[in-house]
Amino acid sequence: MGKNLTSRSEDYSKWYNELVVKADLAENSGVRGCMVIKPYGYAIWEKMQAGLDKMFKDTGHENAYFPLFIPKSYLSKEASHVEGFAKECAVVTHYRLKNDEDGTGIIVDPDAKLEEELIVRPTSETIIWDTFRKWIQSYRDLPLLINQWANVVRWEMRTRLFLRTAEFLWQEGHTAHATEQEAIEEAEQMMHVYAEFAEEHMAVPVIKGLKTPSERFAGAIETYCIEALMQDGKALQAGTSHFLGQNFAKAFDVKFASKEGNKEYVWATSWGVSTRLMGALIMTHSDDNGLVLPPKLAPIQVVIVPIYKGLEQLDEISENVMPLVKELKSKGISVKYDDRDTQKPGFKFNEYELKGVPIRLAIGQRDLANGTYEVARRDTLEKSTVPASEVVEKIEFLLEDIQKTIYKKAFDYRKEHITKVETYDEFKNILETKGGFISAHWDGTAESEDRIKEETKATIRCIPLDAKDEEGSCVLTGKPSSKRVLFAKAY
Repeated sequence: MGKNLTSRSEDYSKWYNELVVKADLAENSGVRGCMVIKPYGYAIWEKMQAGLDKMFKDTGHENAYFPLFIPKSYLSKEASHVEGFAKECAVVTHYRLKNDEDGTGIIVDPDAKLEEELIVRPTSETIIWDTFRKWIQSYRDLPLLINQWANVVRWEMRTRLFLRTAEFLWQEGHTAHATEQEAIEEAEQMMHVYAEFAEEHMAVPVIKGLKTPSERFAGAIETYCIEALMQDGKALQAGTSHFLGQNFAKAFDVKFASKEGNKEYVWATSWGVSTRLMGALIMTHSDDNGLVLPPKLAPIQVVIVPIYKGLEQLDEISENVMPLVKELKSKGISVKYDDRDTQKPGFKFNEYELKGVPIRLAIGQRDLANGTYEVARRDTLEKSTVPASEVVEKIEFLLEDIQKTIYKKAFDYRKEHITKVETYDEFKNILETKGGFISAHWDGTAESEDRIKEETKATIRCIPLDAKDEEGSCVLTGKPSSKRVLFAKAY
């Protein structure tokens, strides 16, 4: 199959859009701004889910599910929260349809207006905190560590598959704690969990940091984040974790009886990652030939393609291959033996290269006679001939090596694209000619942050957790600054 992908250097955005569709990950739906995630794309998301879900449960969290609809009055209880989401909400106003009297179709029944409008959840803090009020009575009920896997709707006008859609899949954690310190530790812990998942499973290096006040989650006291860098030099926020203080506890009157018998408000966190991680995965590793998937998340880790003439040769190859398939599966390696007779080997090679399958084995009559396989790795496109007796060991090595190699490649790219600047002219020049993260001093004011954003389209991605105290001058105003922050253009 011909890939016919636009190259990244020619048009990165077009390359991304074409790759998502041609690799069978997702497609636009009949609903404006919404996507259909296809089986291959969903299989990657399922692996992400499984990995994250285990990490959540290992840190003491339990899964639950809360309603899709939120009464409008709930959303309005926390002022900064509603202000942050008001422009993105889809609103249900009626509960019934009826046939139009002129026979042309159906209309909304004007007599079926809801007494109170329902918001399709953009996030679930309000409905969950209304529930927590019933669940929390005493310090014995704390901490309450809840996660839900769900869909949310944020009415986006400019959408792109996985990166920004009106409806998307995600998980959202919501926790309640007896003390401020416990809640802060929870928010920090989940940021570290996200970073570990991104680096260990996705092979995506990330920078952990704090958002500036203007970039915080609506209603949060502090927002922790992980920021990744894509191959076009733009940043992508890959996950956030929020310390909510007592804002939602006070808004929904969630109190507990302390050990001393006092009534106190609980302390809260929320945290989430979404199908946006799919976009991060694609844009961090993939190339002009198609997807490059980390073995830990690849739906198919190994594909075996027979090269034959006639069914007799195919039967002979299959007889030799099936024990290998069985052995690989017994080791927990996902393998596909593609013996379709409707497509030629060249078509299959192209297809699995496009889909990012980490390892491809080919076996023909000569391989059969020599007791060998041709082994190709997707990341470097290198091929080697491996004795059949050593092929399992080779596959196990390659699965680990590919995971490490693509992480190192992404890490090295990011390292080369973190640039320290001292002046605003240097800032603007690096932004336009090199891109990536720009490490610069900032005077800490929203006015400077807004002006830089307005003039350059770059935002402060985070204040890195490991940022060293360093006296300097704001890149824009020249006012004193105590540490550098990271700017970048972003998705």
